Amino acid sequence: MSATADRRLPARYRLAVTGFFLTGIMTFIISGISTVMALGASLMAVGAWPVAWISSWIIAFPTVLVVLPMVQRLVTRIVAPP
Repeated sequence: MSATADRRLPARYRLAVTGFFLTGIMTFIISGISTVMALGASLMAVGAWPVAWISSWIIAFPTVLVVLPMVQRLVTRIVAPP
């Protein structure tokens, strides 16, 4: 077994890790756009963005952990397997 494989998380954490990265990136982008739209492109927006990002991530991450399995089941019913 390689050293890289030894440091990886077990497969059972796939949903949580996927949700962590997905929501982190998604909320970073969306909160940035929303903050700039609300405050304009300014230093005030740059200062407010991290607060908006963390606030939205705190809600988005657990929401995805609950919703993603339901969405995957729905997609399985709608989309033919490869």
